[in-house]
Amino acid sequence: MALWEGVNEFVAVAEASSFTHAAGRLGVSTAQVSRQVNALESRLGTKLLYRTTRKVSVTEAGQVYYQHCRQVLDALEEAERSMTNLQGTPRGKLRITAPVTYGETAIAPLVNDFVMRHPELEVDMRLSNQKLDLVAEGFDLAIRLGKLQDSTLMAKRLASRSLYVCASPGYLSAHGTPHSLSELNQHNCLQGNLDYWRFQDSGKPSSIRVKGNIRCDSGRALLDAALKGIGIVQLPDYYVQQALDSGELIPLLTHYREDDDGIWAVYPHNRHLSPKVRMLLDFFTESLSQ
Repeated sequence: MALWEGVNEFVAVAEASSFTHAAGRLGVSTAQVSRQVNALESRLGTKLLYRTTRKVSVTEAGQVYYQHCRQVLDALEEAERSMTNLQGTPRGKLRITAPVTYGETAIAPLVNDFVMRHPELEVDMRLSNQKLDLVAEGFDLAIRLGKLQDSTLMAKRLASRSLYVCASPGYLSAHGTPHSLSELNQHNCLQGNLDYWRFQDSGKPSSIRVKGNIRCDSGRALLDAALKGIGIVQLPDYYVQQALDSGELIPLLTHYREDDDGIWAVYPHNRHLSPKVRMLLDFFTESLSQ
C-alpha cells in the first residue's frame, strides 16, 4: 500500500496545477492532499512540485515521475473498464458540466433518465455558463454550445441548434417589421453578453452591431422581455421554439439566418472514454437527435 500512497494526489495536483482543485477533483480536503504529497516526496527523497503562494508547478524530477504514474493509473483505469464491460452495468461516479439553461431544459432530464436505467451510477453535475477546466476539475464530460475553440478537447456532435431573431406581434404592430439587416438599427434589440448579432448574408457570415434598452446575460429574461413586446431578440431555438409554435413570437429575417451550429459533448483527449461515459454519449446522441 505504501507504494500507492500519495500517487493519486500527486497526479491530480500535477494536472490541476493547484492543491485546491486537486482536492475537489478527488473529493478530499486540501490538507489531506498536501500531507500525502509531502509524504510521497519524503519517501522518494526528491522534490516533485514547486510551490508558491500563487502557483504550483512540476519539477523536472516530478515530470519524469508523473509520466510513469500516469501510465500506471491509465492501465488501472483500463483494467477497471474491462471489468465493467464484463459486468455490463455502468457504475461509479460521473462528473458532468453543462450550460445553465440548456442543462436544465435538455441535459439534466436526460441524465435523470439515464440514472433511472442505471441506478448504480453516482452523478455529480454542475450547471455553469463558464467554460470550466475539465482536467483540472476532474470532469468526465462537458456539454458545449456553438463553435468550439479549445483544440485540446475531443468532441462529439450530439445535435444542432438554430438562432432565431423574433419579436412579439404587439411589438411589430407598434414599431414595424424589419426586412433587411440595415433596418435593425431602427429597432430596440434586446442584448445578451454581446453587442452584435450573427447572420449569414449572401452565403457569408455577418455580424451586425445592435443596440437596445435591455442588456442581460439570461436568455430566459430576454425571452420574457420579447414576449412582453419590449423589443426584438436573437436566441437559440431551445428558448423560443415554443413561443414560435404558439405564435407568441414571430420569426424575422429568416433568409439571413446563419447555418445551424453544434451542440457538443467534449472530453479531454488524453482520457480514455469509460464504458459508462460512452453509453451516456450514445444515450445523449439518440435522445437529442429525435
